[in-house]
Amino acid sequence: MHGQAVPWRSASFRPENLGQNALQLIGNLCFALFVIGVLAFTIIAATYQPDDPLLHPSSTKLTSFLTSTSNATFRSDDSAAHTGDDFLTANSTSEASSFITLSEINISTEATSSAPPSACDDGPVECADTEIFQTMMRAAIEMFRDIHFYRFGKSVRGGDDGMSCDMAWRFRPKDAKRAGFYKDYRRFEIARSANCTYTVVKIGDYHSGTNARKKRKSAKTAEFKAKGSPDSLSGLIVPVVGEAVNDTLPVVESESKFGSRKYLIYTDGGERCKSMNHYLWSFLCALGEAQYLNRTLVMDLNICLNSMYSLSKQDEEGKDFRFYFDFEHLRDSASVLDQHQFWEDWNKWQKNDKLKLLLVEDFKTSPMMLAEVADTLIMRKFGTVEPDNYWYRVCEGETESIIQRPWHLLWKSRRLMDIVSGIASRMNWDFDAVHVVRGEKAKNAVLWPNLAADTSPETLLSTLRDKIDDGRHLYVATNEPDSSFFEPLKDKYNIHFLDDFKDLWNENSEWYLETKKLNGGISVEFDGYMRVEVDTEVFLRGKKQIETFNDLTNDCKDGVNTCRSVA
Repeated sequence: MHGQAVPWRSASFRPENLGQNALQLIGNLCFALFVIGVLAFTIIAATYQPDDPLLHPSSTKLTSFLTSTSNATFRSDDSAAHTGDDFLTANSTSEASSFITLSEINISTEATSSAPPSACDDGPVECADTEIFQTMMRAAIEMFRDIHFYRFGKSVRGGDDGMSCDMAWRFRPKDAKRAGFYKDYRRFEIARSANCTYTVVKIGDYHSGTNARKKRKSAKTAEFKAKGSPDSLSGLIVPVVGEAVNDTLPVVESESKFGSRKYLIYTDGGERCKSMNHYLWSFLCALGEAQYLNRTLVMDLNICLNSMYSLSKQDEEGKDFRFYFDFEHLRDSASVLDQHQFWEDWNKWQKNDKLKLLLVEDFKTSPMMLAEVADTLIMRKFGTVEPDNYWYRVCEGETESIIQRPWHLLWKSRRLMDIVSGIASRMNWDFDAVHVVRGEKAKNAVLWPNLAADTSPETLLSTLRDKIDDGRHLYVATNEPDSSFFEPLKDKYNIHFLDDFKDLWNENSEWYLETKKLNGGISVEFDGYMRVEVDTEVFLRGKKQIETFNDLTNDCKDGVNTCRSVA
């Protein structure tokens, strides 16, 4: 073997082939990496379950939700659904100087002090008198120190005794995190001294000044107003809770106007009796498509309430959209029509006016494909197979970047929000809140091993000791049916529960009388969804807000190993 050349094992390793082999090896390696990457991406995409963003209260979550391209997923959740008014935020800096201050009232008083005094006699007080009006404003500002006043309505005669006046005002809580106004009207008991000066001896409860409730638009008397627009903050149109609600159904004035418009209606499908989150996600898809196509949305105002919200624990038909949402704002801000009214008009005029209908039965027919349709009515008809019969499927895929769900058009019912305002007002808008989840979750030690112990009265007292000052008003939002369970907390706090305020929705309340009238004279049950919504909204108005998950326990909201990190 000595002196003999060592043979090459393969012709491919000859020097003249090395360059070619190296290129081939690199190509194979790159292709292998590409295949591995695609495989990994496919696995992640198939197993990833996105959060239900409607259950997150932060505006950042909503923003990312509205611009995402993932399909909507909904977990069964009995929490209140978020609406557009949750995400209205005011620029507190620009609005800080727009509320009425005590010094402004005093300056106004000095400017009118030279006027001759009113006749001093034993008759009824003149509520329209400037001095009485300004005395009432000062008393309100001095008494309610945790709210900012933006407008006072004129003072009017109160009770039959002749020594009381009613006055309304528009306000916001001092530490309000959301844009929006509230309206209250109260009865003031007036005392008159021997030298004919007036003092307020008592201010009545929330909404006690019923004679000042409705603003008389024809009245010539000027109101004392704060600077800036009373219905907006930083240019935003915002809710005014406490104003009289006018949510009558819209009508089309004439046959010619009916025929000149274009309409969109969604029918059938799998939305019936689903969770409120599911319903809103689908409804806003339909509303978004109608706006994109410049058509009037024909909507069904009858809602089926899912069993998770009903007191009977059964799905309940016959609920009115207006029980839960602000239809007045929707009607005045978008083009919508009740389907009963629509079909009545359609049956009267369709044949004579030769109005055409286009039936669309495939959700894959995108709104962009319908943009040039001239037919009077586009009817999307959905089938019976879930999930392909969900309305929101129309807004998936490429459509998701085109159709913007108009969240700003959907607000919570101002009647329900007036109950929230009433509860907060009885605690003078100066309270803290804790959300205590118990119920079935506390009984399930497999999924929530620590929840029962972490929400026991003894542990709550220990946990809250460093978070809530002694003696504070503490609102307890909870699904624990027995309020006596929290009795030990009364030793340190003035605790309140939703049912402590039942008079705000009982048969003598404004809410009861108004919803009964809205429901054709049939009384409306204050159902489970209403309770959850009011409970949640009161909690969110606490100065300090202590949540169950993260604040009281380390258990995950959806069970063991389901905690998600918040970016």
